[in-house]
Amino acid sequence: MDKNKSIDKHSTYQKPDKDVWTGRKTDPKKAPQYWYQTIQCVDLKADLSIDQDSKQKFALLGYVCDEGVRRNQGRVGAAAGPAALRSALAKVALHFDKKSIFDVGNVVCIDNHLEACQKRFNKVISTLLSKNIKPIAIGGGHDIAFAHFNGIFDHVQGTTNSTIGIINFDAHFDLRPVEHNGNSGTPFHQINHLLKEKNLPFHYCIVGIQPQSNTKELFDIARQNNVEHILYSDCLMSNISGIKNQLNDFISKIDHLYITVDMDGFSSAYAAGVSAPSPLGFDPLFFFAIFEHLLKSKKVISIDIAELNPTYDRDGQTANLASKIVDFAVCNW
Repeated sequence: MDKNKSIDKHSTYQKPDKDVWTGRKTDPKKAPQYWYQTIQCVDLKADLSIDQDSKQKFALLGYVCDEGVRRNQGRVGAAAGPAALRSALAKVALHFDKKSIFDVGNVVCIDNHLEACQKRFNKVISTLLSKNIKPIAIGGGHDIAFAHFNGIFDHVQGTTNSTIGIINFDAHFDLRPVEHNGNSGTPFHQINHLLKEKNLPFHYCIVGIQPQSNTKELFDIARQNNVEHILYSDCLMSNISGIKNQLNDFISKIDHLYITVDMDGFSSAYAAGVSAPSPLGFDPLFFFAIFEHLLKSKKVISIDIAELNPTYDRDGQTANLASKIVDFAVCNW
């Protein structure tokens, strides 16, 4: 079967749902006050052209897929993450201007065919970057990372400065070797394998690692592949300066920085609605301090949020936190 036909059969592009973007009514004579009033919904199939003006452009892209989490024996439900985040984000107050924000819809997994969904997602990310649009992707399981990285990789290859680094806010390494098929626990192993095949370096750093959630084998794999990590127990405001310096050394070796945020890196006190919750983990104050530092590096090329699982959320708390991450990115990127 033709590869493109297989992708079309086992995944689909879904245009944005305007009905998700609702919120408090305001005086129409005043400037937009909330996200729902400034978002522009773009159907990529119908309108591939986005005005080329001087404004910074951002695109929200959903990855509606639970298959990677299911294969990894996790709690499914993250496929509903993109809709939950958009609904929460719609009600967030605006504190930026001279920026254009687009909702470009979702890539949806069909018949549990993870690989086809990843390939389609990869192509959309590459297309957005080619139009000088900053992607903010919303999962879905953390298998989004393999698809997302491939999109970035396709975009930068052939350019002079093409070295990509990954900083992952996460409780897990997600470096498990692929036994049969990829899943939400294997994306960074798959990325490493891709880079090794092309004789390229693997620059990967995880912030928030929880030893109780990672086997000795995974620590060994990380060490063998020169993967940097920062333990959750060190993710404290009192350690901010040292952590920033460590991340500065990491960033100095790369041209482009891909940031991926697994919501289970946060303590479940702040993010219960995830696929693998834990009472351990960092808090939002620490996260935003480091996130802002990374955004100021001017090397960030793309961002995603993974493992938001509304099925297990409390009062929309996790979706609300994830929406604040998106808003913070747009304000500070």
